[in-house]
Amino acid sequence: MTDLTQSLIPAQQLDDVLAPIEEATGMPNAAYVSEAFYSQERDQLMASTWACVGFASDLVKNGYVKPVNFMGLPLLMMRNKDGETQVFHNVCSHRGMQLVAEEGEVQGVIRCPYHSWTYDLNGNLRGTPHIGGVGQHKVDSFKCEKHGLKAIRSAVWMDMVFINLDGQAPDFAEHVAPLENRWRDFIGADGFDLLRRVNMGGNLEITVNCNWKLAVENYCESYHLPWVHPSLNTYSRLEDHYNIQFGEHFSGQGSLAYRLSDVAGTSLPKFPSWPKDKMEHAEYVSFFPNVLLGIQADHGFAMMLEPVSAGQTVEHLRVYYVGDEATQDAFAACRTSTLESWRVVFGEDIAAVEGMQRGRQSPGFQGGVFSPVLDHPTHFFHQWVARRVRGDAEAA
Repeated sequence: MTDLTQSLIPAQQLDDVLAPIEEATGMPNAAYVSEAFYSQERDQLMASTWACVGFASDLVKNGYVKPVNFMGLPLLMMRNKDGETQVFHNVCSHRGMQLVAEEGEVQGVIRCPYHSWTYDLNGNLRGTPHIGGVGQHKVDSFKCEKHGLKAIRSAVWMDMVFINLDGQAPDFAEHVAPLENRWRDFIGADGFDLLRRVNMGGNLEITVNCNWKLAVENYCESYHLPWVHPSLNTYSRLEDHYNIQFGEHFSGQGSLAYRLSDVAGTSLPKFPSWPKDKMEHAEYVSFFPNVLLGIQADHGFAMMLEPVSAGQTVEHLRVYYVGDEATQDAFAACRTSTLESWRVVFGEDIAAVEGMQRGRQSPGFQGGVFSPVLDHPTHFFHQWVARRVRGDAEAA
């Protein structure tokens, strides 16, 4: 626990978060409104785990690059000529110039706009014009192979690009295994391979004036359903939901009465392995720190939370449909209806999370309390945050 963090959140408050749910309080206001706390979160909450920074399908072809700002850190997602997705620090090795400012296809090499040093799409330094003086493009003492772009440990799963900044987290396959094992009962062994992204009816961006953690907390629970989502509650009621928490970094809610396809009038292709007796089951899991996932019989979705400041977050939603057939024009209206239905649901959440953000300016609130029955998934996330702030060795 750093001196700065300790001055913002005393150790006793973290102990209170980690207490049994009947006695626990939530993370205090500073964790949501303090820019000083926000500036620490990338390195204290996220660096030692796997955080999402983008979507591989946004790299629309081989040789495509996309700059990403991850909580102030300039990164570069790149798809090389062989189709491999990698993540690098988006800075030239020479004088630290931001290398790429706009996404797009690279013709040949990436060229630094400052002194025209060039890099290939594997991050290797290829050209150093005039490094030894005018017309002298090489120097014997300077080895290009030692000065390529700095790679960041990364992994691609369900189209999402994850990074581990400190390079010390367990392998991503191990990290995500509890969720894959859980959802295998729904989608089968090959279910993730069947997911397809379609640009039309497939993506949504929402800017919300709240701390990123409030978006996670809101997604974790169904308690707010009757009052925030009245339409959704007519067919997927509070009493039709159940709590989810497993592993070290997954919690959320499940529904036993998912009927969005009926409400939206859609008939999309379904997962072939989805159990016939569970067609109305759906699960919505927060994958800490910044991914919200949903799986239904006829589609899945992933939302990446992009923290912008202590009080602002951009939600990037991508919807995925089942198999090549679902991408065809015959299902265009179904895809659009599905996306619009989620636009309504996530839109209804905006007032709730922004209202909580405003409320955290009040000294009359310092973390609140939890329902000992309905708030377990939210408390689970608070505990995850508290352990990482405290610097527990076992925090994962």
